[in-house]
Amino acid sequence: MNKAVKHIVDTTAAQTGALPIANRSIAVVGLGYVGLPVAVAFGEKTDVVGFDIKEQRVQELQEGIDATLELSPFTLKNATVDYVSDPAALQASDFIIIAVPTPINAQNQPDLTPLLRASHLVGRQLNKGDIVVYESTVYPGATEEDCIPVLEEASGLQAGVDFFVGYSPERINPGDHEHTFKTIKKIVSAQDEQTLDIVAEVYEAVVEAGVHRASSIKVAEAAKIIENTQRDLNIALMNELAIIFDRMDIDTLEVLEAAGTKWNFLPFRPGLVGGHCIGVDPFYLTMKAESLGYHPEVILAGRRINDTMGRFIATALVKNLIKQNMPVLGARVTILGLSFKENVSDIRNSKVANLVREIEEFGIDVQVTDRLVEKSEAKREYGIDLLEMSELKPADVVIFAVSHEEYVEGGWNLAQHLLKVGRGIVVDIKGMLPRAEQPEGVHVWRL
Repeated sequence: MNKAVKHIVDTTAAQTGALPIANRSIAVVGLGYVGLPVAVAFGEKTDVVGFDIKEQRVQELQEGIDATLELSPFTLKNATVDYVSDPAALQASDFIIIAVPTPINAQNQPDLTPLLRASHLVGRQLNKGDIVVYESTVYPGATEEDCIPVLEEASGLQAGVDFFVGYSPERINPGDHEHTFKTIKKIVSAQDEQTLDIVAEVYEAVVEAGVHRASSIKVAEAAKIIENTQRDLNIALMNELAIIFDRMDIDTLEVLEAAGTKWNFLPFRPGLVGGHCIGVDPFYLTMKAESLGYHPEVILAGRRINDTMGRFIATALVKNLIKQNMPVLGARVTILGLSFKENVSDIRNSKVANLVREIEEFGIDVQVTDRLVEKSEAKREYGIDLLEMSELKPADVVIFAVSHEEYVEGGWNLAQHLLKVGRGIVVDIKGMLPRAEQPEGVHVWRL
């Protein structure tokens, strides 16, 4: 659909009362954990083009299926989103939101490849007057220094003159149905005040919590990157405390419960820090800082602690096997959960996979189950063969790695069912099992 056809469509919409938001025709590029909720939220108000390069993903969404389990078929059905894999469909839109992943490589260096490819793809479809808004998490300056030049080169147009750019960082928390795209205040920014007004108006139409206008794109980029950096550091402190208290034979969660009785004590807990955000975003900030001649000490220290927790847990497991007079070599461990957090299927940067490798290095047999995760994805990403619950062999150790609802509900009964004759060791990483109900014959270790 070209601009002339779009004008006819918009005119018809106006006649029927279905006006575009802020008189803008919206498209969302990238239909993953971030982009899909954005597209659907707008699709509940107006017609939206939802684009993704993965044809299978597009086909599933056309059939009303969200493999990420973030949105129900009912929700998808009640949004007017045209799911496409043909970039030409973007030409009809003049407000394009880019929400693609920004991962890190094996050396913990930011990888802007998906973002730059998306920028090139969008740039080839740009027309004069269009607005491009980035939602992907990046280091301060990336939108203007890295993305805009790609848009200009691909389109042959000039940013700030022929087309305009904004930045509104994603704040969606996968698996959280309370804090959603609509209920979290949206940070908005743009390269000029007029564009900012339009960007703010567009998001205000769907975000019930309202918007916060940042003074510049860099400020908005920085605000997002420090949100996850702050959380990463707080969890790192808890993890370091867990390591210290383990040597003191003190239960960390009991300490935190006691300390938490003070009104201003922050309720963070130790654990495996993975996922696409918290375990990734701090590296974007530290890389930029180092490029400017400053070596971040605190942020990188927190990252080192969190990245080594798999090794710490594996070592603690071996120590507990020895203390319980159980053999290490040939022992069997069942791990419950592979996704990076509870009640989601996302395994990107899952630290459970690191834990599996650390345990296997001791000559221990590891079996993993997670019904939310696609078996093919686990095999492709980590070489892990996921088993159904019914396929698990009786184990010497059961590790509650992810607090999926079914594991929380299963509790001690599930643990005993999976252990050999109901006896053995339980490693409760998430602290989800009530200690008062601990069965006889079961030894417990937790962070």
